[in-house]
Amino acid sequence: MQIARFSIGQIVRHRIYPFRGVIFDVDPVFDNTEEWYEAIPLDIRPRKDQPFYHLFAENADSEYVAYVSEQNLEIDDSDLPIRHPQVSELFDGPVEGAYRLKHQLAN
Repeated sequence: MQIARFSIGQIVRHRIYPFRGVIFDVDPVFDNTEEWYEAIPLDIRPRKDQPFYHLFAENADSEYVAYVSEQNLEIDDSDLPIRHPQVSELFDGPVEGAYRLKHQLAN
């Protein structure tokens, strides 16, 4: 198991597909269904022994929740806010390129 490279509140983008999002949860290793995993094309299927991130994600057409392996993420430095409607429920910001958990939710 590796230490997560990204953290909650960071804005990231997928390195292959055209979407971006803000991280709201991290799994230290793959923790989704086998059916979900097997649906990923074999040539781009990620390893399970790495952190996976839950994102409030968006593309040009819609907003959704995505589950993405660390190897497929990179920092989004566009300085554009995420428009996903659930972002404002958990986070304030963005401030300096990242979102911060709202005070009543932070421990």
